[in-house]
Amino acid sequence: MIDPEALKGEIRKLSAKAMQAKMDLHDLSEELPQNWRSIPEVAKRAHDAFALLEESRASLKAQETS
Repeated sequence: MIDPEALKGEIRKLSAKAMQAKMDLHDLSEELPQNWRSIPEVAKRAHDAFALLEESRASLKAQETS
């Protein structure tokens, strides 16, 4: 089990990465149709970042409620 304070710090880092991935996806959408081939790669990065963030938040919530 990870220390809750350490997990909160990790969640802050993951949140920043997820927001950057979101902005990358947004920027890509504004550039379309240029770079359209990079849509799957950028979308996967955003998806993975948010999935990891959600998993970490759920882990923290489970620790706090137990």
